[in-house]
Amino acid sequence: MNQYPAWKYLLIVLILVIGTLYALPNLFGEDPALQITSARGFTIPLDLEANIEDALVVEQIEFKNKEQQGNRLLYRFNSTEDQLLGAGVLNEALGEQYVVALNLAHSTPTWLRSIGGKPMTLGLDLQGGVHFLMQVDMDTARSQQLDRYVSDIRTALREERIRYVSVRREGSRMLTLLRSAEDRDRTLNVIQRDQSLQGLDVKEIEVGDNFGLSATVREQQLLELQKTALKQNITTLRNRVNEIGVAEPVIQQQGADRVVVQLPGVQDTVQAKKIIGATATLEYRAVDEANDAFTAAQTGRVPPESRLYTDATGQPVLLKKRLIVSGEQLIGANSGFDQQTGQPQVSVTLNGVGAKRMLDFTRENVGNRMAVVYIEQKPGGRTTEEVISVAVVREPFGKRFQTTGLDSMNEASQLALLLRAGALAAPMEIVEERTVGPSLGADNVAQGFKSVMIGFVLVLVFMAVYYRVFGLVADLALFANLVLLISLLSMLGATLTMPGIAGIVLTVGMAVDANVLIFERIREELRNGNTPQASIRAGYDKAFSTIADANITTLIAAFVLFLFGTGPIKGFAVTLSLGIVTSMFTAIMGTRAVVNLIYGGKKRVGKLAI
Repeated sequence: MNQYPAWKYLLIVLILVIGTLYALPNLFGEDPALQITSARGFTIPLDLEANIEDALVVEQIEFKNKEQQGNRLLYRFNSTEDQLLGAGVLNEALGEQYVVALNLAHSTPTWLRSIGGKPMTLGLDLQGGVHFLMQVDMDTARSQQLDRYVSDIRTALREERIRYVSVRREGSRMLTLLRSAEDRDRTLNVIQRDQSLQGLDVKEIEVGDNFGLSATVREQQLLELQKTALKQNITTLRNRVNEIGVAEPVIQQQGADRVVVQLPGVQDTVQAKKIIGATATLEYRAVDEANDAFTAAQTGRVPPESRLYTDATGQPVLLKKRLIVSGEQLIGANSGFDQQTGQPQVSVTLNGVGAKRMLDFTRENVGNRMAVVYIEQKPGGRTTEEVISVAVVREPFGKRFQTTGLDSMNEASQLALLLRAGALAAPMEIVEERTVGPSLGADNVAQGFKSVMIGFVLVLVFMAVYYRVFGLVADLALFANLVLLISLLSMLGATLTMPGIAGIVLTVGMAVDANVLIFERIREELRNGNTPQASIRAGYDKAFSTIADANITTLIAAFVLFLFGTGPIKGFAVTLSLGIVTSMFTAIMGTRAVVNLIYGGKKRVGKLAI
């Protein structure tokens, strides 16, 4: 009686060993570090490490160690002072081509990291970092949409060879003036038929001697525009932050037109603004084949329908002012190899509106060149524009096409990265800025740890005094429960915040509830005259249904909190849910295994220490 088969003991030991192993990274702490990435997410060049180390050596700044993680370099320092001095030196040495971000790097040993071991991710309130609340300029988004409609109407009229007096925007409406009633009827038919002009309410008006059409955007279409602009901006910001390697960012919607951006571990608001403020836009434009770019640059005489740009090497490129497709019509971009030639290429996918515009342009311009212009809006209102690719149109294409003629796979990857960086559907501005210092975060961690330890010790003492040997077994299970909970949070990559610590404290208190029910049932069986062995078995068997009911109802409540709660509430729900699962395992299966080893099997037990 009261004996587990060998496989159950092995299973419990295996789970505890794995749990302990993956909880260990939380004991090693963090190092102040500098994270160096390309401002555009490019691959780190081979000579960059030497340049960085030369700059640090000149200023006699020692670093602990270095490592490369994908497209970023991480330098660890022995103190915060060295970290700050190093940031100043590297910012000056590397210039605007690279982002030097203050960060905190986990000092987990290499052997633990090799098996996926990592510490819990700490939230902004525990780790420190920066918090921004950004407002989306919906008025500008609406204005840009109206301008696009005006451009689309002009394009549609030119394609149908309908002569018009003017197509312009007046406030919130678009006014199209034509020479005859017949032209107006044809224009009305074109607008109603064109997919890119859906969502317009059009009515006929008379303006002097001209026959006019007044078009306004339906309210439902404007609401959809607002939702789409917000979603696209969130996606763009997330891609931008992820591409340059900021660890565990939080980017989420707040209200109808605001976005919250949190960058845990980043301590410098100036660099954080540079990260989230340097968002990019793309434009596809035709190359002016009739005029020479070098002549225009030297003389300053640029044709009225063209504009002068420069490429990455500083060479002039003359492009048409007429926009073919912008970045907001781009859905995806991936680098790869051409299956026929084996040369590097970038595959681009456009949405429906962009596909139609691209197809119309390429039909008429086979053999001519088309350029991709990368436009970067930087903090302070500065804008840089650069031609990143010029390619010859070989044949008509629309939704999907490939850019070839690239020198290397590295260049193809960089171009795809720039294309994926995306465009903001509407301008954004920072309306709230908050910094949580690492010292304040450390205070929060210390207070949270203290609260967990106080609750833990009080429960240990109570159980040991009140239930004696069985109480010590429950204490052992409680410790195992805490280890397993921490290891699960680490393995799942869950973000721990102050509400999450509250969930852990609550779990510590609730974890012994199951043992209290079991032990009281054993006492009751002993009072009824049952033998110690039979009392142990009855106590665990008969209390199980009550324990399961209580924990399942709490688990349902935690699930509802996670489903409908916001960030802090979700953190509380996650730790509570995981704590319930681990406490069920340790309090029932774990304590039963230890009790079986002490009292079970063929042992003759005259009295239980309970």
